[in-house]
Amino acid sequence: MSDMAEALAGAGYAVENIGYPSTDFSFEQLLEIVSQEMERCCVRGDKKIDFVTHSLGGILLRAYANEKGAEHIGRAVMLSPPSRGSELVDELKGITLFQWITGPAGQQLGTGPDSVPLKLGPLNFEAGVITGDASFNPLYSWLIPGPDDGKVSVDRARVSGMSDFLVLPHSHSFIMNSEDVIRQTLFFLQHGRFEH
Repeated sequence: MSDMAEALAGAGYAVENIGYPSTDFSFEQLLEIVSQEMERCCVRGDKKIDFVTHSLGGILLRAYANEKGAEHIGRAVMLSPPSRGSELVDELKGITLFQWITGPAGQQLGTGPDSVPLKLGPLNFEAGVITGDASFNPLYSWLIPGPDDGKVSVDRARVSGMSDFLVLPHSHSFIMNSEDVIRQTLFFLQHGRFEH
């Protein structure tokens, strides 16, 4: 997220680029780690904080808002979130290599009854979603119904309660580095909508 962080800082935002060991822990453990980090660096009084998340980060932000409340959350842009899970997890979660790549939390992002994203409900904060419809992995895309970014289908990136939605021709892993995604992210944070 360094290009995104640099662009946001250049636009005048005070940026905290929070990382977390996404492949080492369960979703619940990651939520605890991220919650502590957010409260250490960012939560101050009644100040509103804008967020830009990628993939699992969007699900962690939703869970944080459900658990801690959304009063500190201003606007958020979620990039390629598996908002309603990913069929890719359903298809590959039993394969050891896939388990190693995604980690325990990644295994919790499917579309079945144990899906963490599906248990979160609609958004309780203002957010726009940008997802991609370009993939560098034809096998993964073959396993995902409809247009996708190589990890998440366009349809499953949508989340109930979002303010705006945008599809751009980028892949899941690199969407945050694209100039048009950065421009649209800044536009949403400033205006509450994307520049369609």
